[in-house]
Amino acid sequence: MTRAARAPIVSLLLTLTLLGLSPASALVRLGEPLPAHPWTAAERELVVVYSHDCGDLGDLWNAVLRSGLPVRAVNAEAVPTPTPGGLKPWRGPDATAFARALRVGTYPTVLLVQQGRVLNAWEGDFTGELGLDRLN
Repeated sequence: MTRAARAPIVSLLLTLTLLGLSPASALVRLGEPLPAHPWTAAERELVVVYSHDCGDLGDLWNAVLRSGLPVRAVNAEAVPTPTPGGLKPWRGPDATAFARALRVGTYPTVLLVQQGRVLNAWEGDFTGELGLDRLN
């Protein structure tokens, strides 16, 4: 992988960490493969695992959708919660089982996934600009 190809990941990691979204608080194990899911995996993608009690995720959705990466929405815990137009969430008992298999400790959780494995994870409140638009 070239240095230029790694730069977006480094930018994402630094931006989220600077905003107080610490990967250290995540219970998700880095390097672990994603549990079974209904989508065709991309080489690199963002997976947002959330529930009905996350509050307003408008800023989070805007930021991840501007990242240029495929975004997967996992609506866990059995209460349907909307996503932005054009993004179809995965819901139901299998979506909740997915979140629990990952050991998600707090909703929302954002996973940076590369080649089917969790590269990084952030759990907790997301507000403001994440800076993901600078990845491209």
